[in-house]
Amino acid sequence: MSEDQENNEEQPVNRLADVKQLGLWASLASLSYVFWIVGGMEMIERLAYYGVRSVASIYATRPTSEGGLGVTMAKFGTLMMIWNMMQTFVPIFFGGLADRYGYKQTIFLATILKLIGYLLMALIPTYWGFFAGAMFLAKGTAIFKPGIQGSLIGCTNRNNSAVAWGTFYQIVNLGAWIGPLIALSMRQTSWSLVFYINAAVICINLGLLFTYKEPGIDERLARNAKIKSGEMKRSSLFKEAMKDLRKPYLSFYLLIFCVFWFMFPMLWDVLPKYIDDWVDTSVIVKSLFGPDGTSNKVIHFFMGMNESGLKIEPEGIVNLNSFMIMLTCFIVAGLSSRFRATTTLFYGTLLVVVALACFGLYPHAWVIVGCMVVFSIGEMLTGPKYGEFIGNIAPPDKKAMWMGFTQAPVLIGWTLEGKIGPSLYHHYSSKDQLSRQMISDKFDPSFDVSEKGIPIGEAFDKLVEISGKSPMEMQQALYDANNIGMVWYIFAMIALFSAMMIYVYGVWFKKYQEKHAEALNK
Repeated sequence: MSEDQENNEEQPVNRLADVKQLGLWASLASLSYVFWIVGGMEMIERLAYYGVRSVASIYATRPTSEGGLGVTMAKFGTLMMIWNMMQTFVPIFFGGLADRYGYKQTIFLATILKLIGYLLMALIPTYWGFFAGAMFLAKGTAIFKPGIQGSLIGCTNRNNSAVAWGTFYQIVNLGAWIGPLIALSMRQTSWSLVFYINAAVICINLGLLFTYKEPGIDERLARNAKIKSGEMKRSSLFKEAMKDLRKPYLSFYLLIFCVFWFMFPMLWDVLPKYIDDWVDTSVIVKSLFGPDGTSNKVIHFFMGMNESGLKIEPEGIVNLNSFMIMLTCFIVAGLSSRFRATTTLFYGTLLVVVALACFGLYPHAWVIVGCMVVFSIGEMLTGPKYGEFIGNIAPPDKKAMWMGFTQAPVLIGWTLEGKIGPSLYHHYSSKDQLSRQMISDKFDPSFDVSEKGIPIGEAFDKLVEISGKSPMEMQQALYDANNIGMVWYIFAMIALFSAMMIYVYGVWFKKYQEKHAEALNK
C-alpha cells in the first residue's frame, strides 16, 4: 500500500479536506510511466470512438443515395438514447468488479467488444447494422472506463491530482481531435472505411496492454488471497454501493450532475447537424484563404475541409473543441488548482451557458467558432474536475467503484438528452423537416411531403426546385419563418439551472467539510 493510502486511512478526514496542490511543473514531474500509458490507451480509444461519434448524426441523416442511413433526427435520437443508456449504465456496477478482478483484464475485454462493434458497422451498412455495432461499442466503452479511471487514480495523489487530471484530459483530446479528421477524410471516399480504420486503431491498445502495470496490483492480489483462504470475508458489492450512495456529499453531487449531463452532450449529438443544416462555413475559408479557397491537402485535413477546399465540414468546426483542449488543458488545470473544485465547476458551467445561448443567436460561421472557444474553456474547467473531485474523496480501496458512480448522472442526463435533444432539433431546427412544412404550407398543399414522397435528406432540394429560387434565398426564408435557435435556448436554461445548483452545493459542502467530516468513518 502506498504512503498516500496509509495517510488516508489514518486521517480519513483528509478525503474531504482541501489539499494544497503542487505547482504545474512539479506535478508533471511527479507523474509515473503508468500515467502516460493509461493516457495513451484512453487517447487511442477516444480517437476511434469519436471517429464514429462525431459523424454519427450526419451518417444517419444523409440520404441512402449518398451512402447514409436515411433516417430522421428523431429516429436517430432513439438510437442515441439507447446507446447512451447502455454506455453509462454498465460502469455504475462494473466499477466494483474492476476493483476486485483487475483493471488490465477489463481493459482487454473492452477492447475486444469495441473491435466487434466497429466491424459490425462496416460490414452491415444499414440502420440495424449500425445499431448492433453501437451496442457493442457502448458495452466496450462502459467496461473500459472504470479500469482506466481506476488506474489513473491509483497512479496519482491529492497533491498532483488537478494537473494530472487536466493533463490526462489533454492527452485524451489529442485522440478526440484527430479521430474526426480521419473519419472526415475517409467518409469522402467511403463510409465503410470510417469503421474499418477505427477497428484497426482500437487494436493498438492490445499492444499497449503489454507495457501496462496495474497500480495497486500487489494489494489486490494479497486481499484476494486472504479472501480465498477465509482470512477475510468479501462483502456484497451491491450492499457496499448502496451504503456509499447514502452519503449525502456523494448523492447530492451525483444528483446535481444529472442536470449537467442533460445539456452538456448537445455539442456532439446535435451541433454537427445544426452546422450541416444552417452554417455557411465557406465564410471562414474566404476570410482565411480568399474566394478560391485552398488546394493544400494538409490544410484540408487539419481544418476538416471538403475535397474542393471551399468549405469546412461540420466535424472540422466541432473539432475546434478538442484542438483547444489538446493544446491548453494542462495550463487551465494548473490555474484551476488554485481554487476549490466546486468553484471551478461553477464558473466552467457558466461559460457553457453562454456558449449554448450564443449558438442559437445567429448561425454565422464566426459566431459558431467564438461559441466553440467559450464552450471549450468551460469544458476544460468542468470536465477534469468532475472526475477529480470524486476520485479525491473516494475511499482508497473503492476508487473504480466511485468512478463508476460518476456514470450515473451521465446515464440519466445523457440518455434523456440523447432522445430529447435530437427530437427538439427535429421539431424546431431540422432543415429537412421545416422544408417539408414550407412546401405543404406555402407552395403545394397537395404535394406528398411524407418520407415516401420525399426521401429523408432531400426535402430542401425539393423546396428549392419547387420555389424556383436559389438555395441561399430559401435557407434565409426558412430561417426567417422559424425560431431555429429555440433548442439552444432551452438547453442554455438547463445549463444555468445546473450552475446554480453547483454553487449551492459548493456552499453546503464547505460547511459539511467543517462540521461532518467524521461521516467518512461510517
